[in-house]
Amino acid sequence: MRAARLIKMVLLLQSRPSMTAAELARELEVSQRTVTRDAQALSEAGVPVYADRGRAGGYRLIGGYRTRLTGLHRGEAEALFLSGVPGALREMGLEDAASAARLKVSAALLPSLRDASRTAAQRFHLDAPNWFKEPRTPELLPVVADAVWDDRPITARYRRGDGEVERELEPYGLVLKAGVWYLCARAVPQGAWRVYRIDRFTAVGTGEERFARDEEFDLPAFWEERAEQFARSLLRAQVEVRLSPAGARALPYAVDALSAREALDDAGAPDSGGWVTLTLPVESEEVAHTQLTALGAEVEVLAPESLRARFAGDAARLARLYGA
Repeated sequence: MRAARLIKMVLLLQSRPSMTAAELARELEVSQRTVTRDAQALSEAGVPVYADRGRAGGYRLIGGYRTRLTGLHRGEAEALFLSGVPGALREMGLEDAASAARLKVSAALLPSLRDASRTAAQRFHLDAPNWFKEPRTPELLPVVADAVWDDRPITARYRRGDGEVERELEPYGLVLKAGVWYLCARAVPQGAWRVYRIDRFTAVGTGEERFARDEEFDLPAFWEERAEQFARSLLRAQVEVRLSPAGARALPYAVDALSAREALDDAGAPDSGGWVTLTLPVESEEVAHTQLTALGAEVEVLAPESLRARFAGDAARLARLYGA
């Protein structure tokens, strides 16, 4: 533990002109007294750490000292490519690896470029969860993430319906979608590809032997295909509607965007008032009622009759509420 801290201290000092004891203590998560002892230990080991006295003093490296301890190990290199998603790194247990990787890269850069990580962080930040929804980190996510990085098979118990099932899986990739973590995996021994919500795992065991990864597997392409299939699988009902020009423009923002655009493309010519009639795939009548209500008077439901009656009832209640 101390050796790693001493290396980190050298890299910190190498990446900046100087640092106060308080700054080093904060970065290393130790006391200032420990910083003083560590600086003394480095000096005795031949690392030219110099302490500037006084109110504006601090620690610095002298004589253009450069350490050779800037090589990234695999975990740090992989984490570096995810450094723009700090929340995801923290949830997967990779925050320390990413921090070490950034330090090593910073130490290897020219002095004029050493503020690159800071300036990038000030200009880009990813906040994945939806508004008004508190993100919850699945308890077993770090275990699953370790298996994904190491290509190790897992035995997982998964909540499905009212019960649990056990699956042998080869975990290929993790996806963070709207604050929810998913695992893309291949079932053993069937070889079928599946997607699992990690917050539904109740137990995960990791195998000792690594599986042979299919190098042609493309995680972004796989997820895009499965996400589209999932979205379409939910659209089990249809409604017939008339839309004003404003309603047609707003429709992709109220319902599934792809289905809305396809329905609009297949619609007939507008009538004299610019209204178009189309058939729209929806998840259910209940969901369609909620979604189409957002369009207000810019949409008229034609079928099914039960949904049209619900909108007629809404209109009658609104008329009574607001007056004739």
